[in-house]
Amino acid sequence: MIKNNMTIKIGGEAGMGVESGGAGLVKALTRGGLYVFAFQDYMSRIRGGHNFFQIRVSTEELYSFTDDVHLLIAFTQDCIERHKKEVVKGGAIIYDEALGVDAASIAALGVTACPIPLSKLATEVGGHRIMANTCALGATAGITGYDFERIKDIIEFNFRKKGDAAVASNLAVAKAGYDAAHEKYAKDYQYKLEAINTNTAERRMVLHGNQAIGLGAIAGGCKFISAYPMTPATSIFEYITSKANKYGIVSKQTEDELAAILFAIGANHAGVRAMTCTSGGGFDLMVEALGLAGMTETPLVIAEVQRAGPSTGLPTRTEQPDLESVIFASHGEAPRIVIAPSTLEECFEMGWRAFNLAEKYQCPVIILSDLYLSSQLRSVDKSRFDIANVPVDRGLLLTDKQLDGITDYKRHAFTESGISPRAIPGHPNGVYVTTSDEHTEYGYAVEEADSRNRMMEKRMRKYAEALKDMKAPELYGDKNAEITLICWGSPYGAVREAVDILRKNKIKANCLKFTDLWPFPADKARPFLEKAKRLIAVENNFTGQLANLIKRCTGLEVDSRILKYNGRPISPQDILSKLNLKKKEAVHA
Repeated sequence: MIKNNMTIKIGGEAGMGVESGGAGLVKALTRGGLYVFAFQDYMSRIRGGHNFFQIRVSTEELYSFTDDVHLLIAFTQDCIERHKKEVVKGGAIIYDEALGVDAASIAALGVTACPIPLSKLATEVGGHRIMANTCALGATAGITGYDFERIKDIIEFNFRKKGDAAVASNLAVAKAGYDAAHEKYAKDYQYKLEAINTNTAERRMVLHGNQAIGLGAIAGGCKFISAYPMTPATSIFEYITSKANKYGIVSKQTEDELAAILFAIGANHAGVRAMTCTSGGGFDLMVEALGLAGMTETPLVIAEVQRAGPSTGLPTRTEQPDLESVIFASHGEAPRIVIAPSTLEECFEMGWRAFNLAEKYQCPVIILSDLYLSSQLRSVDKSRFDIANVPVDRGLLLTDKQLDGITDYKRHAFTESGISPRAIPGHPNGVYVTTSDEHTEYGYAVEEADSRNRMMEKRMRKYAEALKDMKAPELYGDKNAEITLICWGSPYGAVREAVDILRKNKIKANCLKFTDLWPFPADKARPFLEKAKRLIAVENNFTGQLANLIKRCTGLEVDSRILKYNGRPISPQDILSKLNLKKKEAVHA
């Protein structure tokens, strides 16, 4: 028997409750004291197609999924055909017996076929076949031996708003699924789930990356958000909007992305901590206004959640294609800061840290996430999201008392650091104009060459200052490693686990994770890079954009690259299967 160490994959068409059933199971497992890592894979359609929700369970904290599946819950024949070879020997496939599946073809793989009348039970017990996903939820608990009371708690919590009748019918259907699976298949199924220390469960929360960014932004004092919906960034906007009344936040859905960024720039100009969020295509439309924020030295936070491009690309698939885009976007040159989270904890931290950096350096700050990180669910200790003790640094923001003593205010005053004291409109001694044209210290348009040189040099001096706040890459693993894996963003979880597996197999390995990407902390990164014996970049893009950036900023080249760009996230197995690389070789994971 193998206990509390397995992966469950739920698959079917959009509209069959794949995501809602999976999310319910995640909560039930977390409340049982277990660690959970989950993500969903969905097509760009409202109904039909094929979606899946994958859940990994353990007694130890998880940072990644793995390719092996131990229990497949299939609502369609297509799901079985797509995923049956992922199921390990000794695993099982639960499916609706109405599908008429050839059980012998499943048994030939060393996998147990587990037909259960999911839709029939849903109809007969609950009154509607729409509850088949609830029946499957119960069946999952039944075959694994997981305490039904945990399932009961989640159903009561999820359906209580719909009334007692909805709760009762769903509970009955779930129990019918539980009994069917437990009686027929549990005895011979070797993978089991069991609740452990439930006291620890009370100290944990389940959230995804976009919620963590939104939580961090709220903790950091965000009081305005404007956005135009675009997958996969929309749930940041939705989360903050859902909390707007409680925390006094103004939320504005605009007519397009250009309006969204301009609203945010205007709010920041007025002294309000404001942000916008979008994906790569929407960011393209914001670029002219990005230059406006740079020229007028207006703080601005943009959460750019990447997806596979170019153009419409794969709207519901993950990738890391926009690093170079966000660093170098906009005509002309103006400072900006780019930071990229790789875990939910870093999503939260960067949600508030971005506002501090934006106001300190009076420039745009881009939080660069991606679809996989934005939607992955993890059970995390609540202590890592310390909302009450978030530091707030508003930079050189003049107080009313300071403005009382100023008689000649220059919004764009020349300073050694390049950062000028900032006044919020409203004080008689802090009146100023500013413009997207090149301008004087007072903000008036100017065309003289000397003035242009001085003002351009003033703004760009911020980079030298910002470098002091850029974090060095974080090393995980052996200090004297034979293999060093370089990564940024969401691949970190898979890279971290690949390193753990290598070390268990007596291979010295480590990973070097970059979070602060622009201005690139070359002097802080160089000692790690120069010490490495073998550098391998792991990225979810075609060209290896971090590897390119490292070469540009340090002159150092990685030895090889593991690259994946099919719209799917990188797994530990993707990395381990490609480590036998020749020097300078780049391979598709």
